[in-house]
Amino acid sequence: MRHSSRWRTAALALLALSSAGCDYWYNTVPSPDQLWYRIPWFDQMIYMRSIRPYSSNDVPRYSVKGTVPIGGSEPSWETGDPSVGAYAFDAVVADKLPNPTTTGGVAARPGPDLPVIPGDLAAKGDTLYTTYCATCHGQTGAGNGPVSARMVGIRSLLTPQARGYTDGYLYSIIRYGRGLMPMYGDKLPNPTHRWAIVNHVRALQAATPPADTTGGKP
Repeated sequence: MRHSSRWRTAALALLALSSAGCDYWYNTVPSPDQLWYRIPWFDQMIYMRSIRPYSSNDVPRYSVKGTVPIGGSEPSWETGDPSVGAYAFDAVVADKLPNPTTTGGVAARPGPDLPVIPGDLAAKGDTLYTTYCATCHGQTGAGNGPVSARMVGIRSLLTPQARGYTDGYLYSIIRYGRGLMPMYGDKLPNPTHRWAIVNHVRALQAATPPADTTGGKP
C-alpha cells in the first residue's frame, strides 16, 4: 500500500512538473512565428511585378449572359463564336458607338471630315499603333508588316471595305478581335487608348489615296 502511494506521489509530481514545463514553453519561450517579424522587407519584393486581374473595373472581362453590369465599367457586347468565323461582337451595337475622343464632331469615315482630336491623343495613337498593330498591318496600314511575310490573310487597312467601317466597328475589332486578328482588349484595357488607335487608322487612311492599296492583301 505504501509502495503504491509512492508511485502515485511521483506521478503527481511528474504531472505538475510537466504542466509547469508546458506553461514555461508556451508563455516564456518565443514562438518561431515571431522570427518573421524580425526579417526586413526585401526591395525586390516591394517593386516586383504582380498581376491583380480584379483590382480595377477598367480591366475588360466577359459579362455573364443575361446580366447587367452595375459597377460602371464598359459593358460587354461580345456575341458569336470567333472559332467558327462568326463575329466576336454585335455589329449592330458596334456601328452605333460614337467616338468620344473627337473634339470636332463625330465622323465615321476619313477624308475632309476627319475628326479633330487632341495632339497628345494623336501621339498616343501613333505609339500604340506602332506597338500593337504595325507588326501585322505595316506602318502605313497597307498590310505589309513583318508578320505578313509569314502569315497569309493579314488585311490592309486601306481597302474600301476597311475605310467603310464605322469608328465603333473598328473599336470593337480592336477590343474583341476578328478572324485572324486576336483580341486586344486585354492588352489595351483603357478604352481611350483603343479609340486613339482608331483615330490613327483614320489618319493613315486619309493620308493614302483610296486606290493605293497594293501594298497589302484585299
